[in-house]
Amino acid sequence: MAIITLNNNSLSSVTSLPAGVGGKVLQVVRTSTTTSFSTTSTSFDSTNCSATITPSSTSSKIVGFAQGMMYQSNTNHESQYVIFRDSTNLNGEVWSFGESNNTAAIFSPMTFSFHDAPSSTSALQYILKLKTSDVNNAVTFYRQQFMTLMEIAGWY
Repeated sequence: MAIITLNNNSLSSVTSLPAGVGGKVLQVVRTSTTTSFSTTSTSFDSTNCSATITPSSTSSKIVGFAQGMMYQSNTNHESQYVIFRDSTNLNGEVWSFGESNNTAAIFSPMTFSFHDAPSSTSALQYILKLKTSDVNNAVTFYRQQFMTLMEIAGWY
């Protein structure tokens, strides 16, 4: 069996990536809650699904994942979901949920992923916000909700 080497070093002596190769995970923050959040607002409203991270460098990137269970009382109307960093909407588009001409309620797991280049070393809060297209449509984000944030060094 041959031993693989990098730059004439054995694998046991390789302790870091070569210069210019990024993608190292510097830290991971994970939060969860079991507190439900419900709204009939037609403006984006903050859910309980959020996490805060403080990047160690202005060149770091943040990759995030949010998940939970969603209930919509009337799918004849649409609900929309976005990720905010503090007061900045990170999504040029929103995730929409609902079908026209269907008045049955919907219960569904929801999963979101996002990435951000905040150029900051200050504490940053990432939060899932939602709204409905009609005040007669109650939208609930409930049961177990999670958000995971990862600080990545030297990526793109």
